[in-house]
Amino acid sequence: MATLSQWVAGSRPRTLPASLVPVVVGTGVAIGEEHAVWWRAVLAALVALILQIGVNYSNDYSDGVRGTDEERVGPLRLVGSKVAKPRQVLAAALGCFAAAAVAGLVLAAVTTWWLLLVGAFAILAAWFYTGGKNPYGYRALGEISVFVFFGLVAVVGTVYVQVEGIPWEAWAVAVPVGLLACALLVANNLRDIPTDEVSGKRTLAVVLGDRWTRVLYAACTALPFMFVLALAAPHPWVLLALLAAPLSIPPTQKVLHGANGPALIPVLGETGRLQMAYGVLLAVGLAL
Repeated sequence: MATLSQWVAGSRPRTLPASLVPVVVGTGVAIGEEHAVWWRAVLAALVALILQIGVNYSNDYSDGVRGTDEERVGPLRLVGSKVAKPRQVLAAALGCFAAAAVAGLVLAAVTTWWLLLVGAFAILAAWFYTGGKNPYGYRALGEISVFVFFGLVAVVGTVYVQVEGIPWEAWAVAVPVGLLACALLVANNLRDIPTDEVSGKRTLAVVLGDRWTRVLYAACTALPFMFVLALAAPHPWVLLALLAAPLSIPPTQKVLHGANGPALIPVLGETGRLQMAYGVLLAVGLAL
């Protein structure tokens, strides 16, 4: 039976900033619009965090029962390493999805019921990433899903539940947030190219190949700073986000200099820190 520390490791804490950053940035937009509602922001963060943990457990379960994690390099996988039974991990994933749905129901009740549809799509996307007969994560569509749900949907949704409207800034800042979320997945899939090729997982990294996946990672970490420069005219304080630029250098150097396998594991943590620093600084700039 898995220990508590193994369950925590199985939740893949290094990926969790991907869920919180969009809420932080969306709340920054709401503050700038003078319509921040803090309890709604906290509830949105809870929804995002629990949903991300559910995604990670769901992926652990689906990949584990397929046997695609047996030779995997990287963080602990509960099913693949046989420290937890598949049904236990599945129950944990479904429990997270249910908890996120309940919290989302509260937000929908005080804003608009169409948020339930958005939430349903988010849960379905989470499950079918690696679940079902034809998981889209095995069809090079993972990065698109991450960009949509951890960029556009999460940021714009956070703004909407507080402002009850969607200013243009919400869409503008959702793009760089989505790109940094993609960088996390690109780094993960770059590391897994050898094992994914053997197991038949056609991730975007497998399709692009080693070289172009590294270029894609560099683009995902550089372009967000270009967006900051473009937003500086109407919102000069967003230039604060440029202070996060030095954090992009170590992981990008590792990726572009050919790090492979275990050498790419620190890149995930470094990308998560970049993502969090960028998001917090951007949110502060939007709020001022």
